Amino acid sequence: MTKAVFISKINSIYDDLPEERYHFPRQYLKRIEATVGDWIIYYEPRRNGGRQIYYATAQIKNVRQDPAKSDHYYAEIDHYLEFENPVPFKEGGTYYETSLLNLDGTLNPGLSQSAVHQITDAEYQLILQTGFAHVLELETQAPGPGLSDNPQETFERPMVQTILNRPFRDQAFAEAVKTAYDKTCAMTGLRIINGGGRPEVQAAHIRPVAHQGPDSVRNGVALCGTVHWMFDRGLISLNDDYKILKVKSGIPEAMNRMLTPSGQLMLPDRQDLHPHPHFLQYHREQIFKG
Repeated sequence: MTKAVFISKINSIYDDLPEERYHFPRQYLKRIEATVGDWIIYYEPRRNGGRQIYYATAQIKNVRQDPAKSDHYYAEIDHYLEFENPVPFKEGGTYYETSLLNLDGTLNPGLSQSAVHQITDAEYQLILQTGFAHVLELETQAPGPGLSDNPQETFERPMVQTILNRPFRDQAFAEAVKTAYDKTCAMTGLRIINGGGRPEVQAAHIRPVAHQGPDSVRNGVALCGTVHWMFDRGLISLNDDYKILKVKSGIPEAMNRMLTPSGQLMLPDRQDLHPHPHFLQYHREQIFKG
């Protein structure tokens, strides 16, 4: 097994859904087969308006052939988790992947532009510690069930152990979703800050974790407590055009008046953070009672 970086482009020509599958041609088969059971990092290149950042980690579950294209394959993804803070390709002139450098310190373009390339355990650990730095800091400040009581241990233990920890994943998911939605309830427009200076908004999974839903911003939406409760119980849902759907009865009129006058979800500025139709369809078909 080996860790790797998978390049995932904006508007990819492949049948990708990074939270669940990575589609690739035969030329990368051996490299990706070597990652099965291990962890990868998703990287978004600069081409086509990309941000040149590392943005998520995941475990490779297995590889299967594309039934429609004999020379293409799918890597099936598990334990997908986005970074709260995307990590730049280089920072202050320093590259996170030192294994991409030539002996003279210059970047090797052949290695760096390869859609799938190996990464060392140390590089993987460093990128994850950077991407989850704020969540790790919160973990050391407020230990809870399943979290470490020793701040030094939090930063020294293997990150794989950390990112499989459900309380950590919940915290990372919540921070990423609330940041994407500017800490505002997307169905009411309310942005309530409590006495401690913390926003009262919550992060809701569209496809629930209990239903194998990923910890992805595209599988999340920021909601205030009551709306979150209604969404989880299928009293409200969303169309693919982000129109709010409501059950025919069972929602108090006062709650109806709180929802956005337009009946539309308030969306993040970045389109790539909008709820994905794949997860919205699941919520409508499996959760919504309308």
